[in-house]
Amino acid sequence: MASAHQAGQSLRELDRERYLTTLYAPADKRAALTALYLFNAEIAAIRDKVKEPMAGEIRLQWWRDALAAGAETGNPLADDLIAAIKAHHLPIAAFDRMLEARIFDLYDDPMPDRATLEGYCGETASTLVQLAAMTLEAEAAQNWADAAGHAGCAMAMTGLLRLLPIHRARGQCYVPAEVLASAGTTNDAFVAGDDTEAAGRAVAAMGALAREHFNKFVSHAKNLPPELRPAFLPAAPVPAHLKAILAHPVKALEASRGSSGMRAQFAIMHRAARGWR
Repeated sequence: MASAHQAGQSLRELDRERYLTTLYAPADKRAALTALYLFNAEIAAIRDKVKEPMAGEIRLQWWRDALAAGAETGNPLADDLIAAIKAHHLPIAAFDRMLEARIFDLYDDPMPDRATLEGYCGETASTLVQLAAMTLEAEAAQNWADAAGHAGCAMAMTGLLRLLPIHRARGQCYVPAEVLASAGTTNDAFVAGDDTEAAGRAVAAMGALAREHFNKFVSHAKNLPPELRPAFLPAAPVPAHLKAILAHPVKALEASRGSSGMRAQFAIMHRAARGWR
């Protein structure tokens, strides 16, 4: 197994915002949260590590088999995650859903509609929030599934907007086809950059959808128990990131947009202290 320091440093490099949120969790929960977040970073990056989609599917299947077996693998991250699953009685089915959803990342298929996008975000980011909440306080987490759903959708959609240049460079588009059509463009035109004004409108519409989910999360989260708060802290920088993106939607097509690292850190610190009152 990886040492706590090594795992923490890896998460800091791969997903700094989620790393910062682990610092506000109880000391005895940090290793499990770190394993969850490193697993998420690992499966989210599979497309960038393989040349063919089938190789990516094989990697996803390896994770599915390893977690189902629940035995030591020799892979430090997998072993840390299996230990966390056992210690906190986390449902394997939730990990299966995350892995299944990540198959979409490996291909260039268009995102057909809002419902499919929300399903993808729910099975990836929202599931991760719920698993983190269960790690912190399993019984209390059962009452906050709706908050986790909206927080995850807001985070995932905002993240997809920040990654637009990378996705477009490899011929991929997560903006739903119905949103693109409403903006006056298509999947192929959006990827090719044929009509930047229409693409900008699509970015703005996607940002509005992310903001809608964030606002719904906040409406649920006003009474969020303090013991669950660290699981939801990754949502804290969402408003600042969206503000930066939506200030210049067209620019988000060519360069990653978002708030500064310091602003994100402050947002996390603020919500860690006060929650979403």
